[in-house]
Parts: sequence; C-alpha cells; structure tokens
Amino acid sequence: MVKEDEDFIANCTRNKISIVELQKFKTKRKLKMLLQKLTFCSKIPPQRFQFLSKNLTQEYSSRVHGSSFAHRGELCKAKRIVVKLGSAVVTRGDECAALGRLASIVEQVAMLQNQGREMMIVTSGAVAFGKQRLRHEILLSQSVRQALHSGNGQQEMSVPVLEARACAAAGQSGLMALYEAMFTQYSTCTAQVLVTNLDFHDDEKRQNLNCTLQELLHMNIVPIINTNDAVVPPPEPNSDLLGVISIKDNDSLAARLAVEMKADLLIALSDVEGLYNSPPGTDDAKLIDIFYPGDQQSIMYGTKSRVGIGGMEAKVKAALWALQGGTSVVIANGTNPKVTGHVIIDIVEGKKVGTFFSKIKPGGPSVEEQTEMARNSGRVLASLHPDQRSEIICHLAELLTERKDEILAANKMDRRWLSAQDVLPSAMLKRLSLSSAKLNSLAEGLRQIAVAAQGQLGRVVRRSRVAHSLELEQVTVPIGVLLVIFEARPDCLPQASARIASGNALLLKGGKEAANTNCVLHQLTQEALSLHRVREAVQMVSTREEVEDLCRPGQDDDLIIPRGSSKLVRDIQRAAKGSPVLGHSEDIRHVYVDADANVDKVIKIVRRLKCDYPAACNSMETLLIHRQILRTPMFDQIIECCRNEQVKLHSGPRCSYLTFSPSESQIPARRSTATLECCLEVVDSMQEAVEHIHKYGSSHTDVIITENKETAEQFLQQLDSACVFWNTSSRFADGYRFGLGAEVGISTARIHARGPVGLEGLLTTKWVLRGDGHTVADFSESGRMKYLHENLPVEQSLTGHRDSN
Repeated sequence: MVKEDEDFIANCTRNKISIVELQKFKTKRKLKMLLQKLTFCSKIPPQRFQFLSKNLTQEYSSRVHGSSFAHRGELCKAKRIVVKLGSAVVTRGDECAALGRLASIVEQVAMLQNQGREMMIVTSGAVAFGKQRLRHEILLSQSVRQALHSGNGQQEMSVPVLEARACAAAGQSGLMALYEAMFTQYSTCTAQVLVTNLDFHDDEKRQNLNCTLQELLHMNIVPIINTNDAVVPPPEPNSDLLGVISIKDNDSLAARLAVEMKADLLIALSDVEGLYNSPPGTDDAKLIDIFYPGDQQSIMYGTKSRVGIGGMEAKVKAALWALQGGTSVVIANGTNPKVTGHVIIDIVEGKKVGTFFSKIKPGGPSVEEQTEMARNSGRVLASLHPDQRSEIICHLAELLTERKDEILAANKMDRRWLSAQDVLPSAMLKRLSLSSAKLNSLAEGLRQIAVAAQGQLGRVVRRSRVAHSLELEQVTVPIGVLLVIFEARPDCLPQASARIASGNALLLKGGKEAANTNCVLHQLTQEALSLHRVREAVQMVSTREEVEDLCRPGQDDDLIIPRGSSKLVRDIQRAAKGSPVLGHSEDIRHVYVDADANVDKVIKIVRRLKCDYPAACNSMETLLIHRQILRTPMFDQIIECCRNEQVKLHSGPRCSYLTFSPSESQIPARRSTATLECCLEVVDSMQEAVEHIHKYGSSHTDVIITENKETAEQFLQQLDSACVFWNTSSRFADGYRFGLGAEVGISTARIHARGPVGLEGLLTTKWVLRGDGHTVADFSESGRMKYLHENLPVEQSLTGHRDSN
C-alpha cells in the first residue's frame, strides 16, 4: 500500500477526510480501489463510513455515466437499451415457456435493433426450463424402473425436490436455443453471456465482460445475459459494497449491467403494470406514473411474483441504483396480452406505460392530482348559488380590464418568442395576439354569460307523478371535469373559464406558444374563483404531458373539448378512442340506511331490492349502515332478513369485526356480484356515506332510506350518480318505470350534446325520485298500486337550492 493510501485510511479512521480531498481521486479505477480498501477499515465509525460511502459512490457514478432522461418524451433518444425479462414473463403459470409472449417481445427487440439501436436482454427462466426438463427425465426414469421391477408391485412415482443449480444447468441450453430460433426469424444474431457476482468484483473480469459486450454490440449482435445459476452461491444479506449493488437476482444484474455498459434505458418487464402506492389488487392501489428517489416511504410492497427470487422491492432498489448511475428505468407489465405486443415500442416512444423512474421531480402536482383537486372543488362550485357563480364570472371580467397591462406584457413576450422561431406561422401569430379591444370584448362576453347562466344549473327539466306519493324529477347538473386543450389561442382560457357558470370544473392544456399569457390568465381566473373559495376548480396543466396521454382512456376527465386545428381535433379523437362511451362499466349500487330510517321500509326495500332479481343491473350490491344502528333490533332484523333470503353477507373493512358465519368474509368494496351476495359496510354519517359512494360507486343508482327530510335532500343533491333515490328501490332506475318508453341502456357517461355546444350542452341531468317506502313489487299484478305517470307543472325555483340557502 502506497503512502498516499495509508494516509487516506488513517484520516478516514480519525474522521479528518473531507469531500475536497475526495476530489483528488479522478479515475474510476482509483475510486474503486478506495471502495475496496474502505471495507477493511473496521475502526471507522459507522456514521463516518456511511458518509464516505455515499460520497464516493456519487463520485463513482458520475464518472461512470452521464445523466438519465428527465421525461418520458426523451426516451425516444435512447441508443443503448437493456430489456430485463422476469421469470413470470418468460414462463406461464404452469412454468412452461410462454412462447407467444416471448415471440412478441423478440419481435419488438429485433425491430428496435434494426432501427440502429443497441439492444441487450437480461433474461430469467433457466431454472424453470430446467425444472420441467428434469421432472420429465425423472418421471421417465421411474417409469422404466417400475417396468423392470414390475413383479415387486406398483410403487407410486414421486418427483424429488429439485435443486435450483441443477435446474439452471439443465435449462440454460434450452432457453438459449429458444431465443436463437426466434431471433433467426428476423435475421438477428444472438450470443449467450453467463455472469456471476464475482465477474463484477474483479476489475479484470469486469473489463473483459465489458469488452465482450461492446464487441457484440458493434457487430449488431443481441447479447442475451443471465446469471450463471449453476455455480452462483446463495446471495448474502446486505452484501452491497458501499452502494455498489450486489448481483442477487436478475433485477440487480440488469441494473449493474446497464450502468457498466452505459445504457440509456433499462426496461424491466414483470407481471404487474408497474409500481403501485400499495399492493396491487387492494381498493386504494394506484399505479405510480413517475417515481422519484426519496418516495420509497410512500409505497407498500406486496408479495413477490409466483416465480423468481426478486419481487417489487428488489426491482425498485435495482431501478434506483441504475438511475443513480445515469440509466433511465421503466418497470412495466410484460404478461398482459393486450399490451405485450407493443409494450417495449410504446415505452421507447415515450408513451405512458408502466412506472418511469426520474431524478427530476416537478414543482407542482401531477395531472392526476390536479384532476382530483378540480373535481373536488368543482362539486363545491356546483353547490354555490347561481348569484355566487355569476359574481365569480363578473369579477373575472373586471380583472381582464383592470390587469390588461399585465396580460398584454406577457402576450408580448410570447409573440416575441414565436417571432424568433425559424419558420413564422402568420396564422398562429395572429391567433396568439391579444389587444385591449380583444380583452374588452372577452370581458363583455363574460358578463353576458353571467346573466344567461342564471337558472340553468339545477333547473327542473321534467316532473311527473309515477304513482301516489312517488314523484320523479329530472334536474340539470354539471358534466363534471372538462379537459380543454387549445393551441396558440390564449383567448380560449377565459372563454373556457366561463364554463364555470355551468358548475363544471376545468383542466386546461394550452400550447407552449402562449405559455406566459396562459399563466397570467390562469392566475386571474383562480383569483376570481377565490371569491367563493373554489380556487382549485380550474387547473392549468403545466407538466410535459402529451395530448395522447391526457386523452387516453382511463383518465378522470368527463368531457374533452379540443380548441384548435383540425389536426389537433383528429389527434384527440384518435387518442380518446371514442371515450366517453354511452354505457356503464361496473354495476355497484349502494343503499344507505340512515339513523332515522323506518325499519319497515328498510326491510321491505332491502328484501325486494336484493332478492327479486339479483342479476339486474339496478339491484343492490352494497348496504351502508349508520353506526348508530349497529347492535339494535333494526340491525338484527336486517341480518335476519338477508339470511332468510339466503343472501351471503360480506363485511367491509370498517366492520370486519362482525362475523356472520365462517363463509361470510370480506370482499373488495368495488366488486359487483350480480348474485345473492351483498357487501355490508358501516359509516358514521350521511356525509361519509356520500364520500364512500363517490369513492367506490359506479355512478349508477344509489338510495337513501330515512325519515329525515333534510338529510334526504342533502343526500339527493350532493350525490352525483345518474340516479339518486329516497325511500324507494333502485330497481326503479329503468326507462319503462320512468315512463320514458323503450330503454336503450343505462349510462353512467355524461356526454349527450351534438352540434354547436352552448351552456346547456355543458349540462347533463340526474333523476331524483321521492317515495314513501315504495317497491317494484307493489306494482306487480298482485300488487296494490298502479303506475300513474302524470306530468306535473315544472317549478321555477332551483331544486338544488331549496334548503341550501
């Protein structure tokens, strides 16, 4: 050991070494040697050791590789790509090769290779292949042995526990032969490379491996890499060396290899869609679109896949290590037949697939978070009195004229930027330009809308008497969240903001050409909304979201409004793929039994609702019980009624302590059974029941049973389901029973307008039915009641504000 290194070790022990001194070691080889030497310094205090390890590792990573991509849109620039295939991707549920799945993956890799990219595959599956082969050989051997000793009586054949190393040795050749056969179909050559952890610890071996892979890539050959499981020792816990990841599985191998080979992108394919904030399959599990270092504490890991030795926690650890080393990472599903055929291509093209790991965390909320904030604030906006919404719009009109100097200054910056571009689109520049006259015209238009909007929201469109004491109303309500996408047209923003007169929330996406103008106009809009504490009802999407990602099915916006060129409209229509669509997906209807409910009405409605025709799309799936009813005679009668009708009860998470019988267990809150099964859940109030339905319901039909009129009216107005009933069966959610004639379908979508869309086109309706214990059975041939379907005069007052002010 040279004197310099001895001094370094001594200073480490005395806590005297600084970051400045670390900068002296400029070469990767020298830093690596120091990492190895530090492992022998047992006298170094643990905290000091971690401090030095962290900084040396950061220095090492910065030497080895550059920066990773900050956004998905940059992934198309990836030149060198590592594709990691987990065991669950390579094999089926019976541990046989998933030939169709592998064929589609090979096709995508070959396609990218032919585009001039350098592709590498890290594959699992050798153990599973070998296990199948050895099982076959053992069973064959046992059958021959039995045939030779048939005189000694039949003996049951059994397969012994197979050792993983032996399985790997037997399966490696078959796995490689399969890859060779598939890649040959695309005139692509492959090469097998087996590695162990020791190959990365030894500098000479690691250098040889690097040279081999570089040469293969230079010759346009796809290296297929796997751990040499036939000889690899079992992984040691916590064996990572000073932040340099140890090869414990193919996740860590792929990460280490990607950093060593300076890959631009690592695609890890598994049997899950990506990383979730909680174990997939739970009610609240949400796919994480972008994961940032430091977010590990915000997620909960579930069980690992059926095969393999890794798991999501191992994948996240490996991904973060690769990201730190300068390689971008995406974890995605490689087993879903709907996406397997194009998952790798989609990732490289920057589409929203799986979970993207990024070092750069945007300052504001994500689009999903903005949509949720807009929806929650929009519900408050819709509940305001019409005069209050008009005040907001009039105040925005005043701000447009009072702050026009600020608006025009921002617009001038945008026009200057656009003028500096190589090609000046005159039409775009004209659309971008604002003037005092244009702002005055916009302000006047807003004032007109404020007046015209009076009486539109909450208006009773139709009123009828279905039967005695059973009255039906059709009431106008907002559509929900409107996604307005516009190009270089900043005047669209205040025009779009005028849509708040209809009680709708807005998600706005403007063109980058008008970024400064849009920012100022959005601030003014939120200032006007703050007048009645609904500031977040209008959100501006400022992240680098592609239009296709904003419009893709599964987003939370209810209506997409494109404002721009015909190309923009066509692109949005194609990306939206026809959604929203007339119809309904899940049939999850709730019945809420309030504390003031009448027991006779409860028993009658619940029995008929669940038992008459349980497969109907308007029968009950979830029964919400007010906590005060628990352990009362009413609750006992409800349970007894369900048992007498052979309804299988499942306790929800909040009443899991209630054990009805061994077979009556918990089910997910979003499950639709269409059988004689029902989920029972407990809530503390009517408001909590509404929140539960908003979270777990399907916006189909929901019912409240109570004798408290004020509580019922609040439930009817706050709930935004397509049908909301009081003291009556949800089975009335039927076109014939409403008196509408033949029924086309029941839709939870909110799209209905055609042609030019004005203010009324931004409204939909909901049905409000007020009864007195009515059930459908009352109107059967043997029932005591008859349908009347009498039209009643439409009240001029707004039903949505009967009691709210």
